[in-house]
Amino acid sequence: MTLFGRLASLVTALVIVALPAQAYETIATHAWVYDMTTQTVLLDKDGNVPVPPASMSKLMTIEMLFEALDDQRVQMDTSFGVSDKAVSFTALGGSTMYLQQGDRPTVAELIKGMIVNSGNDACTVVAEGLEGSEEEFARKMTERAKALGLEHSTFTNSSGWPDPNQRMSMRDLGMLSAHIITTYPELYAGFADTEYNYKDRAPANADNRNPILGVVSGADGLKTGHTTEAGFGMVGSVKQGERRIVFAFSGLTSSADRAKEAEAIANWAFRQFALKTVVKAGLEVAQAPVFLGDAQTVGLVTAQNLRLLLPAGAANAVAGDVVYTGPIKAPIAKGTKLGELIVHIPDLGDQRVDLLAAEDVGVAGFTSRLSVAVGYLRTKYGL
Repeated sequence: MTLFGRLASLVTALVIVALPAQAYETIATHAWVYDMTTQTVLLDKDGNVPVPPASMSKLMTIEMLFEALDDQRVQMDTSFGVSDKAVSFTALGGSTMYLQQGDRPTVAELIKGMIVNSGNDACTVVAEGLEGSEEEFARKMTERAKALGLEHSTFTNSSGWPDPNQRMSMRDLGMLSAHIITTYPELYAGFADTEYNYKDRAPANADNRNPILGVVSGADGLKTGHTTEAGFGMVGSVKQGERRIVFAFSGLTSSADRAKEAEAIANWAFRQFALKTVVKAGLEVAQAPVFLGDAQTVGLVTAQNLRLLLPAGAANAVAGDVVYTGPIKAPIAKGTKLGELIVHIPDLGDQRVDLLAAEDVGVAGFTSRLSVAVGYLRTKYGL
């Protein structure tokens, strides 16, 4: 051991009063709920399990068309031809925007056809228009999903038509939705459209299937899905105040249950959690000892506001730890990072904020340093 001694990792406790949320018992077989504002997962029920996504996988097709618009490979008035394969979806009985041979729908029209009408034909036209064939487009969908960090998504078609290799997890659907919302905010606004009737062909199919639009305050997306294998599912997003949530669930037995579950999840996410400023920037939370400094301690202040999504319900305590390595050797410059404040929220993980030196601390004078040295020798050798 040197004269300066061995530095020790120190932890001091800070307790913040909070309230735990009541856990939500979803009737969905798979579900994932995410607070985008604080990047907090609120609910995860087998959220990483790949399942049949049905029409919810259209979000990947929509994302790839949005990317093409962003890259200026296409424009809103770019038109695509309609193949026999695209037209066949109307006869097969799936959701459609009722395209016909000879139509030349624009990108703007196809976006509405995919979002509002959930058109399988619209997705096929987009796939063939961007990549030449749906098979190549599906391969690119899988590549794009991997690039976006969607680890449990594979595609064989652009529409979500049943296929054993067409799979997505609820987490992947939620994270894809968050990506669309943040990356393409102007284009995302179209998910709130409630009606679209291409060439006035099918007024009965013109309504957006999203059951919470106009029902839940702040609901503005995203996509429903249903097949016999997948059951009824939905990916939704709601913004209220400063907070936005996205959620995805599947496996319900009816469209009525889907509507009730979507509204219940949104209400739970906003009523059982509140966004709070727990610690303000510049707040001194601890004093750390200083070695060979002209002051014995240095204040540790928070580098920025610490805003947390705190659960509500029955009284409980959220523990916070002030962590630093000390004593801290002088000199110390004001604003130097010296440690972290780690706040532990039950069931929601840890949140961290840097702790900085509150003031400058200079090196101690000769007399003070000599006194420290003498004290060290006395302690070590019993002098």
